[in-house]
Amino acid sequence: MELYFLGTNAGVPTIQRNVTSIALRLLEERRSMWLFDCGEGTQQEVLRSPLKLSRLEKIFITHLHGDHLFGLPGLLSSRAYQGGTAPLTVYGPPGLQQYIELSLGISQSRINYQLHIVEHTGGVLFDDGQFRVESALLDHRIDSYGYRIVEMDKPGKLNQELLERYGIKPGPVYGKLKRGESVEVEGGVILNPQDVLGSPKKGRIVTILGDTRPCPNTVVLARDATVVVHEATFLHDLADTAYEYHHSTALQAAEAAKAAGAGQLIMTHFSSRYKDQEQLQPLLEEARSLFPNSLLAEQHVLLPVPDIGQ
Repeated sequence: MELYFLGTNAGVPTIQRNVTSIALRLLEERRSMWLFDCGEGTQQEVLRSPLKLSRLEKIFITHLHGDHLFGLPGLLSSRAYQGGTAPLTVYGPPGLQQYIELSLGISQSRINYQLHIVEHTGGVLFDDGQFRVESALLDHRIDSYGYRIVEMDKPGKLNQELLERYGIKPGPVYGKLKRGESVEVEGGVILNPQDVLGSPKKGRIVTILGDTRPCPNTVVLARDATVVVHEATFLHDLADTAYEYHHSTALQAAEAAKAAGAGQLIMTHFSSRYKDQEQLQPLLEEARSLFPNSLLAEQHVLLPVPDIGQ
């Protein structure tokens, strides 16, 4: 699992940074990509990245402000040109379907793949036994949602030395044991999964929050998260401005991560007043004063989601 930031600016694009879009790459798990928000210019940023729209499986929109949404019609209509023919599901707040259908309809854009639009008001949105996605309402000028992606625990490693004693080599039997099935080996011996599997590998949790003031649901969604991605539009000396515009400061992002017991905080959605990475350093210092394992999102920089225990 890897996070790749296609845009980290708030409100409008700048020369240095595009507006919000975050890719979550699911590599070993399913060889696919999920996108969170799709600000103007996202498809151009994808072209400059190692990402492939043909592997795009789901898009999650946090809210319907333009800096999180204006890139969606273009990306949807262009996806097929990059080999994207598999079904695609877009999740977001009420109004999303009207926006997509109207913009694609008026422009007479043709989609040659199955496009599913799921409007929601929070709750469990998806669960396939491998991943579960939950959502909850945040505190912004319009309805804005955060997403909690939970990777299910994986079976522990097989004891290959023990299996070799029974003459079992890598193959179908390994798969059965990992799926929790008992197998019969030579001599009529029954091997149960618990006899040959180590402790389960704890699944990771990634929380990606939309624009928000500090509110209880930021902590609920980020509880025990491996990584939480939180907006940090301003330094805390502009806390009054942040409150007025329904945003958060770097210190408030750190407070949420600490209260949630998260492992790592990645901050994004920076005000244009902070021109470059050097001018963003005070936000990082502010967050680290309370939550040391804080990072600044940087466009076109890949950030692996660490395994539990790393």
